[in-house]
Amino acid sequence: MKSRPIPRIWRTVPLHLTKTAVGCASIEALGNRLARRAAGGEVRVPTRMRPKRAAELVGGSLHWIVKHRIVACNEIVRIDDRSDGRIDIVCRDQLIILPAVPKRAHQGWRYLEPDDAPDSEDGDESGLGLLPPSLYGKLVKLLLV
Repeated sequence: MKSRPIPRIWRTVPLHLTKTAVGCASIEALGNRLARRAAGGEVRVPTRMRPKRAAELVGGSLHWIVKHRIVACNEIVRIDDRSDGRIDIVCRDQLIILPAVPKRAHQGWRYLEPDDAPDSEDGDESGLGLLPPSLYGKLVKLLLV
């Protein structure tokens, strides 16, 4: 009896996104904004473009940038199409606070690979997350960080 090769089983690791919380000056402001948008245990985050890697995002997290720092995240449940042609990134309404990790702000969203994503136990080894937001912002403008 001839043996057949065992097929490889790939475990998919969820992909993450980063998004700037435009107009939010603090984690509290972000939490209040998401609480107002929450319904049925979910919060919808609208965006114009469908992520090409949308299937990889389910189970990952949407990491929020406030004052040039990743400060919190929500788990991504699914990606929904809207009737107006836009896309909703549907997340759980539970906001998970993370140790502040420096990250330059950007428009829209960006992919964040699993190995690069901060987690609730990780800290910022460089110490940049401890700088006051105004000082960190000035250093970013000067391209020093």
